[in-house]
Amino acid sequence: MPVEQKIMRADRLVAIVLLLQARKNMTAQALARQLEVSPRTILRDVEALSIAGIPIYASGGRGGGIKLDERYRVSLTGMNETEIHTFFVASNAQLLKDIGLADAAKNALLKLSAAVPTHYQPSIEFMRQRIYIDPLWWWHETEPQPFLGEIQQAVYESRHLHGIYEHFDGSIAEHILEPYGLVAKSSTWYLIARRDGVLRTYRIARFKHIALLDTHFLRSDDFDLATHWQQHLQEFTATFSGYAFTLRFHEDRLPFIRRLMPGRYSICEPGSEDGWMTAQFYTESIDLAKMLIFGLGTQVIIVEPQELHTAVMQAACDILNK
Repeated sequence: MPVEQKIMRADRLVAIVLLLQARKNMTAQALARQLEVSPRTILRDVEALSIAGIPIYASGGRGGGIKLDERYRVSLTGMNETEIHTFFVASNAQLLKDIGLADAAKNALLKLSAAVPTHYQPSIEFMRQRIYIDPLWWWHETEPQPFLGEIQQAVYESRHLHGIYEHFDGSIAEHILEPYGLVAKSSTWYLIARRDGVLRTYRIARFKHIALLDTHFLRSDDFDLATHWQQHLQEFTATFSGYAFTLRFHEDRLPFIRRLMPGRYSICEPGSEDGWMTAQFYTESIDLAKMLIFGLGTQVIIVEPQELHTAVMQAACDILNK
């Protein structure tokens, strides 16, 4: 086996032990998804760990899976310099504040910094002054989102939620939900919850009312929040069926479009000699399309659909008549 493959497998074996130490019990399929290998590879790794004397074992039936003896603990204090850097280049202060963990995160970094070997201390400050990752969007609410605390409690306690929710089309519905987890994308919080046996995504800001129920639910053993979210993103982009329209605009406006619509357009015709180009756009609604067109001003021509041209003309007349 080449040296690189040996190193990769050694890292994977350590990762299996650490995952089981943290999560107590995982199926071979869940470990395979987490480590991006096949279940068969996981089973071979588990056998290798067992032969090496690690108290790891597999059990079948409901609630079964791969487990590590709960009395066994591994301590990895030999973090290298690059691994240490990863803790100090990102700031999630606002998001952690939203869920009541800002002070804990700050204290954890202080403790970690104090525990880092002395010869790594200068490199920590070096990285802090050269790389900073800000996960928030430019504009975001600084006040806590309504119901986020109650939803977080329901997630922690596996309690059913009764929610009144405004869907994207403006319709209002009441749901009984099994809240599985919270996800922050940029500065927006989402709830992953099961309803009618299906996991669904809800934007926290669209809840009109939340009530915690006294009943509890049993979480699926093979659910992994990060894996589910990535699958959701892939499905969302693959099935997105929002509002499509085509514009012709001057190339001087391309930087504005890139800032306002990143990843939401494709160039159909590159810039001609007169500097005009054509692109197809994708937004959630005709209202957002109108906002883009008004922002482009006199340097845009609506190619299609005709209903968008009519809607922009009507909106312009309404503005002028006020």
